[in-house]
Amino acid sequence: MLYQELIKRSLDILISGLMLLVLSPVFLFLIVILGSYFHSSPFFAQARPGKNGKIFYILKFKTMDDLQDERGFMLPDEKRITTIGKWIRNSSLDEIPQLINVLKGDMSMVGPRPLLREYLALYSSEQNRRHEMRPGVTGWAQINGRNAISWEQKFKYDVWYVNNCSFLLDIKILLITFFNVLAGKGVTQQGHVSSGKFTGSTMNKYTKRSVS
Repeated sequence: MLYQELIKRSLDILISGLMLLVLSPVFLFLIVILGSYFHSSPFFAQARPGKNGKIFYILKFKTMDDLQDERGFMLPDEKRITTIGKWIRNSSLDEIPQLINVLKGDMSMVGPRPLLREYLALYSSEQNRRHEMRPGVTGWAQINGRNAISWEQKFKYDVWYVNNCSFLLDIKILLITFFNVLAGKGVTQQGHVSSGKFTGSTMNKYTKRSVS
């Protein structure tokens, strides 16, 4: 508990601050390149649930155009992602702005990834335990398959991390993440640009059918 409540936050500030300093040339380069490419803000901000479900705005570098169909709805991700966006995602450079979220206290360097707000109503009580901690830039699920594994398995890894969080585990996750990023492991899920949408756990669906 001492680690989670005090030491982990101090490490988050130290590590994210150092990383922003080291990556500042890349950060500024991408701001200029993406700002020119999209002729707009190089950043993408989206509401995500944080610790205890509190909503915050996650920051990423923009990788998609804002293309819409004739009804005004956004086109699928695979039709909006740009050439430069694919490269930025494959190299995980789009995640760099989240270091600002870490400094602000919205996120941690390690924890369950913050997902879409619309998923909140779809979690089982066990899956919802992933919100007992600050969401992370990387996590146990990310080093065990990232977007290449199923949602059910991903949530099991998230809850396992909540139950077993420690200093040594966090260091292990950060080191493995570094090497996975270099290797480009698990960036996409088969059939999707990144990860397919979560539509509810299998158990939840079975329960709803049984009740109805």
